[in-house]
Amino acid sequence: MINKLIIIGAGGHGKVAADCAEASRRFIEIQFLDDDYPTREKVAHWDIIGRADDAADLAASDTLFFVAIGNNEIRARVSAQLQKMHCSMATLIHPSAVLSRHIELGLGSLLCANVTVNIDSKIGQGCIINTAASVDHDCVLEDFVHIAPGSHLAGTVTIGEQSFVGLGSAIIQGCTVGAFSTVGAGSTVLSNVESRTVVAGSPAKKINNNK
Repeated sequence: MINKLIIIGAGGHGKVAADCAEASRRFIEIQFLDDDYPTREKVAHWDIIGRADDAADLAASDTLFFVAIGNNEIRARVSAQLQKMHCSMATLIHPSAVLSRHIELGLGSLLCANVTVNIDSKIGQGCIINTAASVDHDCVLEDFVHIAPGSHLAGTVTIGEQSFVGLGSAIIQGCTVGAFSTVGAGSTVLSNVESRTVVAGSPAKKINNNK
């Protein structure tokens, strides 16, 4: 039986993850690891009990871990480290989320309040689908993607690995956003976005290259 959740990262995103976990009523105890420990020993209603490096010593059959770091690259790296430590990963889903029974959902992902994910969509590992975002039918989110609050993906959209879709953006059906790309807040994406590209505006246009 899983009794405990340990969240890595005690920032604002960590609080959201903990709140989702608490609302799900899956865990008896929720605690944090953060590299500001012992300077900080509390985040909101929860205890910070150590640093991220302490995870290996806390791995147990009744414990799951969750990486609550908004930066996609860092979240991917920390998740890989936890797996090497044989830490079991949690997937967190707010009870208000509406999910088709016919989706694939990767370990370590977070689906926040009022999220919708429709039929035959595939969500990779370590993804964040943030508050009130929607992912329509047959979409693909590759590993460690972040869809910001209020964003909407129409059907058959693909978002490449470690890409970020900013607050309140919309992506029309059939578009692909390449890996390691950024869609600026409030953008409307009407055509494919190359990998390692920053786009913004309505319609979205290239403004920079991501490193």
